[in-house]
Amino acid sequence: MSTAVRLTKRLVDGMKPGDTLHDAEVKGFAVRCQRRSRVYLLRVRLNGRQRWITIGQHGAPWTVETAREEAQRLWGKIRSGIDVVAVREAQRSRPTVRELCMRFMDEHSRQHNKPNTILGYERNNRNHILPILGDRLVADITRKDIEDLKRKVRDGQTHRKTIAKREGGTGGLDVTGGPGAANRTLGQLSKMFNLAELWGWRPENSNPVRHVIRYKGRKMERFLSTEELTRLGDVLNRCETESTVAPAAIAAIRLLIYTGARRGEILTLKWSYVDFERRMLLLPDSKTGAKPIMLNQPAIDVLKSIPVLANNPWVLTGRLAGDCLQNIEGPWKRIRTAAGLEDVRLHDLRHSFASFAVLSGGTLPVIGKLLGHTTPLTTARYAHLAHSPVSELAETTGAALAQALGRRA
Repeated sequence: MSTAVRLTKRLVDGMKPGDTLHDAEVKGFAVRCQRRSRVYLLRVRLNGRQRWITIGQHGAPWTVETAREEAQRLWGKIRSGIDVVAVREAQRSRPTVRELCMRFMDEHSRQHNKPNTILGYERNNRNHILPILGDRLVADITRKDIEDLKRKVRDGQTHRKTIAKREGGTGGLDVTGGPGAANRTLGQLSKMFNLAELWGWRPENSNPVRHVIRYKGRKMERFLSTEELTRLGDVLNRCETESTVAPAAIAAIRLLIYTGARRGEILTLKWSYVDFERRMLLLPDSKTGAKPIMLNQPAIDVLKSIPVLANNPWVLTGRLAGDCLQNIEGPWKRIRTAAGLEDVRLHDLRHSFASFAVLSGGTLPVIGKLLGHTTPLTTARYAHLAHSPVSELAETTGAALAQALGRRA
């Protein structure tokens, strides 16, 4: 019999096909490495027979911790006299919301969504959907159940203490709920139950999320004035001079200001996307698809000030070797507080770019192209725009922003 060890993510990730590891904490809890996946199992003895109960594949929602908790939950049912194997076999044709979450992630989200969207869905599953509806049968969910979930998430009943920040900068998030979290969870559930109908898990036209009214969202439009940009520029210059903020974070914020790009587009920018000759960034896969971003002189100056590291494709590098900059929320909060701009989000820098573009004489159609608001086309179709009104507007806008920041264009 193999020796039991305390299962950890590192041990599970290091397994090879054919390996089976047994947990030292929960009796019968194990993980088996198959050719394409790692599966969490629970070994039990029922009616004199040894049985293996499949918990789920390694990966969201099944981590070592969540699978161990599920094993403990199953043991609790077994000790109370419930034949969990018989119950599972009886319900196999009647899947639970937990199984719907797993299938949605495996067969839909990971096939069709971008990484940030996938992470958002995984968070919704882990924080809101599974704690409230995970053990319920998909076919039994009603509109009242969805309304109850909506209220609980809004009221913070799924609140959890802050997750400790891990090495590499991940974590540090506090699950608080709220109207926005409730609306995002409802949007995901609507997609999931539409797919449940396609998969034959619910009757057609029975989506319980239909007609559930979302909470009204607050308009978060915030534009920086010239005076506010000047204050921001002063703080950025001071942080740069005093080395109180990482250079990569300062460069990221300047690029967000000068390009109007989305945060993810800048943080995941590779040198291979930068075309200095044509003065543009050629993004192969932005939020709206393939997209060019015109570069003005201030943005080019920032890019040329960033050192290129050997064997690292990223423009803005993170703390871990070969990794990109992951998050600038911490530096941004310190910078905006020092500038007296506590209510300004990183995304508001994009709004500010648009407002300065309008003040610089840009028309809405051209500004739409500048920000990538139009239907995305391939980057090749934009190659001729180097001297078009789009490029000229990018240059004018960048100069105005640079002047407001107190830097030479």
